[in-house]
Amino acid sequence: MKKTLFYYFLFSLLAGTTIYFLQYFSVPIPQIIRFYVNDFLIIPITLYPCLQILKWSKNDKNYTLSLAIILYLCFLYSILFEFIFPKYLARYTKDYLDVILYFASGFVFYFLQKTKNEF
Repeated sequence: MKKTLFYYFLFSLLAGTTIYFLQYFSVPIPQIIRFYVNDFLIIPITLYPCLQILKWSKNDKNYTLSLAIILYLCFLYSILFEFIFPKYLARYTKDYLDVILYFASGFVFYFLQKTKNEF
């Protein structure tokens, strides 16, 4: 297992959960953190467990997700959370910067899973 990818997932999960609970309990946090950080963190939170399940199901410890699969997931998140959900659910707002953050996070995930060096 690539440690950097695991640490990226763990950091994303802890940071995202912390931000969510701070928002839930109405703790004031900077707007950039409140509105954008979780959009960057959701891709590794979603992809890492998927990658681990695929490694297990294919019985291949070296399996990696292709760039096409990662981009597809980023595209789906963009369509759902930035175009479809804002039309029907008041909780969601359309923000094109979120789309950029989904894809930036996807590229970070892709390159981290490809790195050979571990801690």
